[in-house]
Amino acid sequence: MVLSLGAAACGGGDDNGGGSKGSGNSGKKDAALDSIVNASSKKGGTVTLEESDVPDSLDPGNTYYGFVLNFSRLYARSLTTFKPAAGTAGLEVVPDLAESLGEPSADAKTWTYHLREGLKYQDGTPITSKDVKYAVERSNFAPEVMSNGPTYFKSYLVGGDKYKGPYKDKSPEGLKSIETPDDRTIVFKLNQPFADFDYLTTFSQTAPVPQAKDDGAKYVQHIVSSGPYQFESYQEGRSATLVRNKNWDPKTDPVRKALPDRYEVKFKVNPVTVDNDLLADKVTGDIAGTGVQPQTQPKVLSGKYAKQTDNSYAGATSYIALNVNVKPFDNIHCRKAVQFGLDKQSVVDAIGGAPKGDVATTLLPPSVNGYTKFDQYPSAGNKGDVDKAKAELKACGQPNGFSTTLTARSDRPAEVAQATAIQNSMKAIGIKVDIKQFPSGKYFSNFAGVPSYVHEHKLGMMSMAWGADWPTGFGFLDQIINGAAIKPSGGNNLMELNDPKINSALKAAIANTDSAARTKAWGDIDKMVQENASVVPLVYRKNLLFRPDSATNVTVSQAYLGMYDYLLLGSSK
Repeated sequence: MVLSLGAAACGGGDDNGGGSKGSGNSGKKDAALDSIVNASSKKGGTVTLEESDVPDSLDPGNTYYGFVLNFSRLYARSLTTFKPAAGTAGLEVVPDLAESLGEPSADAKTWTYHLREGLKYQDGTPITSKDVKYAVERSNFAPEVMSNGPTYFKSYLVGGDKYKGPYKDKSPEGLKSIETPDDRTIVFKLNQPFADFDYLTTFSQTAPVPQAKDDGAKYVQHIVSSGPYQFESYQEGRSATLVRNKNWDPKTDPVRKALPDRYEVKFKVNPVTVDNDLLADKVTGDIAGTGVQPQTQPKVLSGKYAKQTDNSYAGATSYIALNVNVKPFDNIHCRKAVQFGLDKQSVVDAIGGAPKGDVATTLLPPSVNGYTKFDQYPSAGNKGDVDKAKAELKACGQPNGFSTTLTARSDRPAEVAQATAIQNSMKAIGIKVDIKQFPSGKYFSNFAGVPSYVHEHKLGMMSMAWGADWPTGFGFLDQIINGAAIKPSGGNNLMELNDPKINSALKAAIANTDSAARTKAWGDIDKMVQENASVVPLVYRKNLLFRPDSATNVTVSQAYLGMYDYLLLGSSK
């Protein structure tokens, strides 16, 4: 999941989402890492959230931002979801629209789900398996309309490589490898075994969409809710308000407590203003979930605010993507020059030091299944090796260095600071870096995720932060290193890495039903990526989160990049 740049005091028992322990208040640092803080079973209140830019989209079929995948569960129910609970219990996949987890065939190539009885949309009409099928078709197979989001279904469903999507293919049967034998049954037929399929169905891409109400890119203006909340209003780029969906039946939904009455979200708020509003208890949370800004960090690390912080690992890595189709990074030695020359410690210092993360030497972060500790490009104190970098520059035919462009998101002060640190360390080895800033809301759909734009504007180095789609090596790696994930727009394989050996290794590993062998394979594939040198790992991300006094049922979700769980979060206001 793309970090929107996307894991002790509380009440006990099932009334607050389960998985909690203890009882108390918000007066303890890191309390929300493994418990539910300010637990409450009281209905009512308004949760207010702010964000520094805009989401990629609130359409459940057209998003890849971690905070939207977390937040959309309020209005878009998927076949399965992550359990809203404290600590490691929050990593458990549980049935949502489906009455149980998937039923796999013996070879794990066919997966069957049965929907719960009595499911309804906000207008009272029944939710059917055909609506789930249609949702998958529009989300994965119409890149000209839905440019964001992963492409797993397209890659792994039989015939997915040929199906043109529901806006072009008007045949009544649609994609034949998704079958709906009755209104409550949906069957997925895959072109190879896929051991993680229950994780894949947690994606909002399986949230039902009634075909008659879909008008493509405009659907975001009038999303039809399948969850406990529906849109009262949505103003593009400005705000969104959710209110209760009166046709949601809690008897059909054992996952959600739905305690707040309203959710109000403001977009395009200066990030430091967001922090100040949190400290003043004017808002419940920063919906982006990536923590306070470097300027705010000193205020919350000491004094009265420290007890209201949660320093969570995000299960995510910040890195620089070196585009292999932009010169001179089509030459591996030019890529290795950056690998050796980059002062990673200066990057960590620039974004706020240890509270914001640890120096990274691998693409997989330590919290993801398959992580293997290694360092292909070591240097003393992680400060870069100028001599080795210059030797690689000579080997790539650029002994005096070269000029390139590094992208960063303009509304992310930490990412801009990170880019400046990189610019400075590259200067020491003769590489002149020009920083070009873009707004985060369109970063992937219009700029860094559009190969034609990248090539035309010679964007050789691109800032990227990535968290696992689900907490396994495949869930982390596939959409950022698989050649099949390269898209005309909205892509996340920013390196445009399309190495046949890496592609084949990914395919073979996810088809392997031996869990130990799969785990080993993810570390081996990470090493292959580092040998290719197109990914420069920078930081294993941490979030310095702040919870105001009015926030209730606060707990960190490791399933959603170490931000707070929005299915649980409430407000006493």
